[in-house]
Amino acid sequence: MPSTIIPCLRYRDASAAIDWLKRAFGFAEHVVYKDDQGVIVHAELVFGDGMMMLGTMREDSFAALQGVPEGRVTQSPYVTVPDPDAHHDRAVAAGAEVVMPLKTEPHGRGYSCRDPEGHVWNFGDYDPWAAR
Repeated sequence: MPSTIIPCLRYRDASAAIDWLKRAFGFAEHVVYKDDQGVIVHAELVFGDGMMMLGTMREDSFAALQGVPEGRVTQSPYVTVPDPDAHHDRAVAAGAEVVMPLKTEPHGRGYSCRDPEGHVWNFGDYDPWAAR
């Protein structure tokens, strides 16, 4: 079953973010919508059976509610990956800033990092669905 909770993020440069998220984390484009000036207003990226949505930060009614990170964030996506070590190495090679190092905990192995615009991402092999 596809994910029913889909994180939505805004980026100053959504085009660059999409390229980076694909290269660093392994996302794939599902759909990208641009305005008349070629600015990405909405995009959907997929990873496994999960999805995220993103768009370019712009002055609209949603911008009053959600912005781009200015240091701390109030939420961070968790993405289940089969090989956290390989994923970590791929992200680091693409320039991800590791903020919580790769480590093994009782519930699984994983790490946390920031993307180039400061969003915090968590990756690990812990699958809460399988842990039931």
